[in-house]
Amino acid sequence: MRQQEVLAAVRGAVNRSRLLDTAVKLVEVPSPTCDAGAVSDRLDELLTAEGFRVERPVANWPKAPAVVTRLTSGRPGRTLEFNGHLDTVHLPFVPPRVESGVLRGSGASDMKGGIAAAIEAMRAIRDTGLLSGGGILFAAHDLHEGPWGDCRQLYALIDEGIVGDGVLLPEYLCDRLAVVGRGLAILEIRVDRDGEPVHEVWRPPGQPDVIAAACEVVTRLKALDRDLARRPHPLAGPASAFVGQIRGGEIYNQSPTECWIYGTRRWLPGESVAEIGRQYQAMLSEVAEATGTRVSSDFVMRRDAFEMDPATPLVEAFQASHQAISGARLPLGAKPFVDDGNAFAARAGIPAITHGPLARGAHTLDERVSVDELVRVAELYALTALTFCPA
Repeated sequence: MRQQEVLAAVRGAVNRSRLLDTAVKLVEVPSPTCDAGAVSDRLDELLTAEGFRVERPVANWPKAPAVVTRLTSGRPGRTLEFNGHLDTVHLPFVPPRVESGVLRGSGASDMKGGIAAAIEAMRAIRDTGLLSGGGILFAAHDLHEGPWGDCRQLYALIDEGIVGDGVLLPEYLCDRLAVVGRGLAILEIRVDRDGEPVHEVWRPPGQPDVIAAACEVVTRLKALDRDLARRPHPLAGPASAFVGQIRGGEIYNQSPTECWIYGTRRWLPGESVAEIGRQYQAMLSEVAEATGTRVSSDFVMRRDAFEMDPATPLVEAFQASHQAISGARLPLGAKPFVDDGNAFAARAGIPAITHGPLARGAHTLDERVSVDELVRVAELYALTALTFCPA
């Protein structure tokens, strides 16, 4: 069949009301990171009711085993994975509601709506019977959102071989095809001293000043950021060192015993995470020695940097499908955030495309996504799979 005929069949098979019903049933189950067991069970029930055979690998997180299912053609070809996270950030729960064609509620945009679209794409592929080779792997998991999640469940799925030859992730990015992205570590730095908090006028001579030491750490991080800005990547821009929060002291005239600094360190593809970590720890040690304080922080990589070949078959299949549906290919660009696509690229060497609905309000109390966008993503995922999977 010609591509336009395949697209027409896909559009006829994508069921808008069924997709929306799936999204609502996922959103209505609260699932803050580290506690996505109930929504994982709900997804298991939905897929099982649709006739899919569901697997529940523990994947290093017994509290909420992952949800995995497959759709195979029985013939040679590639496996395309649809992968998503079921957990949401730790904000007050907002139940689902649909108003004027827009779904609202916790996880509507990040990313239960996208997961529902991927499920509907899998249903459409099944219902059309057009998968002539290869197959679809669907996987959903917990422990995505930082700083609460540490990606261990996804890493375990990858290490257990539950991966495809390419991955689509329905995160809320749709204005570019991200072929490069920076890595990320979240910085939590503690500056402390011996003794007790004391009124400023009763400070003993030479008592270390934890706030001054924290300011020195911030100064050095800002200097590093300026230096990094001089060496940008053509698409991803520069690596960075950022400070977003400083916390210390209980009252204006007290000499506290500790001060905390929170921020991020982002790096570019090809940079050594181990070396970045060594430089970071050396800087903290220098400040501690100079100020007579203790300065401590782990350097924990949340996601590594990645760069993807724009000529890989997955990119070609995706771009051809996007053009068929939307009339144009997406411009190549950089991923502004880190997500699980970084993990697939860095840990497994598997091309992963982040593309989801045009959604708003992620990490807020007003998450929202239009149903039209969910339908578009379902059609795009189905057409990409039918293009990419056959041998």
